[in-house]
Amino acid sequence: MKLAGPILLVGVACLALLIGVYLLQDRLLYFPEKSTIRQVVSAGLRAWPTAEAFRGLVAEPPGAARGTAIVFHGNAGHAGDRSHYATALNRLGMRVILAEYPGYRPRDGELGEQHLSADAGQTIALAHRQYGAPLLIIGESLGAAVAASVAVRERDRIAGLLLITPWDRLEHVAAYHYRWLPVKWLLRDRYDSAGNLGSFDRPVLVVTAQHDRIVPVRFGEALYSALSEPKRLVVVKDAGHNDWIGYVDDRWWNDAIGFLLKPSA
Repeated sequence: MKLAGPILLVGVACLALLIGVYLLQDRLLYFPEKSTIRQVVSAGLRAWPTAEAFRGLVAEPPGAARGTAIVFHGNAGHAGDRSHYATALNRLGMRVILAEYPGYRPRDGELGEQHLSADAGQTIALAHRQYGAPLLIIGESLGAAVAASVAVRERDRIAGLLLITPWDRLEHVAAYHYRWLPVKWLLRDRYDSAGNLGSFDRPVLVVTAQHDRIVPVRFGEALYSALSEPKRLVVVKDAGHNDWIGYVDDRWWNDAIGFLLKPSA
């Protein structure tokens, strides 16, 4: 009976911890930065579609665009941090839209899978309406999950998906990082990319980083295994989650875009 008090205290402490994790989990998944539009616009990047209706940044290629790529970035930073996509893809004749999420940088709005997914669908629809086909969707990490969440719904507007350092299900990645928590029961946002892409039949290129410690390769491989053809899996050798871009070159990008834009047989 003397142990009842300490056991009760431990139980209450554990319950309080679980409640805290549940209530504060957005802070573990989303890392939005706030600023003005002027602070995110830089050389070669302008507000899109306008500064007043800001949804991201756009970079045009030197000549006529052969297509448009929309990039959904990871959970930290902002769209302006991803200018390397514009640099690489503009050289291949692609127009690049660096999409921004609600609640990040100059944009107002709420965080969460439902809000990011709905907003991504609006961005894809607007880009297709403004620029037409072909339209490629690129997502990195969290952005890959956001892209996967709208791909089937926006299928007719999408030529292909490039998913970089993705996961199959968020709960698997969460369990990897927080082994001591019952994450399956705590997660509000599921980001079930494998399930969301179950009926997607456009080309999908899954890119993993060999030494990724944030989203280990096995989660990207699991997603790849769940996909239908046409699909391709690429492992960036020696790279980590955040530095993979330094391990690829123009030839790599050309092969990737060529696969995604290849006409169906």
